[in-house]
Amino acid sequence: MTSLTTFDSFPKDSLAVVCGATGGIGKAFVDHLQASGRFSGVIALSRSSSPALDFDRPETVAECADYVKTLGGEVRLIIDATGYLHDENFQPEKSLRHIDADYMAKQFQINAIGPALLMKHFCPLLPRSGKSVFATLSAKVGSIGDNRMGGWYGYRAAKAALNQLVKCTAIEIGRNKRDCVCVALHPGTVDTGLSGPFAKSGLKVQSPDEATANMLNVIDQLDAQQSGGFFAYDGTELPW
Repeated sequence: MTSLTTFDSFPKDSLAVVCGATGGIGKAFVDHLQASGRFSGVIALSRSSSPALDFDRPETVAECADYVKTLGGEVRLIIDATGYLHDENFQPEKSLRHIDADYMAKQFQINAIGPALLMKHFCPLLPRSGKSVFATLSAKVGSIGDNRMGGWYGYRAAKAALNQLVKCTAIEIGRNKRDCVCVALHPGTVDTGLSGPFAKSGLKVQSPDEATANMLNVIDQLDAQQSGGFFAYDGTELPW
């Protein structure tokens, strides 16, 4: 395992929650957090957990948040590692003629609406004082300012929407939780079933272990002044 982040910026013996914990990136987040010894508990939520977290059944988001409440302890870190790019039926659009309403709706359901519901139900669990973080996985292709290639209409649009949701949430929760950090993170190209098949030749491809270690290091260094931002796995701030 890649060298561990110490998480010294977080109070000890609090809870961490990972949503999408059975994916390649999500599982690596869980492994790092458990190995750190900083948190008293790491709650791993997914479609196969109990209770289940399934964005196709929006009511499960509230059910999972209610479950976390019953555990006691302060929730200091929430990581949303969910995401959807392609499946056996749909591939990213190369041009306007490939736009499909069902595919685009699924993009927004998993990459924007689902995370918005996480923010709605989980951010209220964060303490009013002391550092806490809600971090969701966005993507650099969701940056409008960085878009030079076009294509990938649904995924780009859904991630751009997610970035706006993060900004809005950061503003709102910052009013009464002044130490809270709400951010969007770009993991880079990671060797998983989601983005691995689309890695360009010569592009740096990280293992899930490496990518999550890098993002956790960024999370550990962030403070409330950076809440509402969009950051890459190396700490670089990305344009909207």
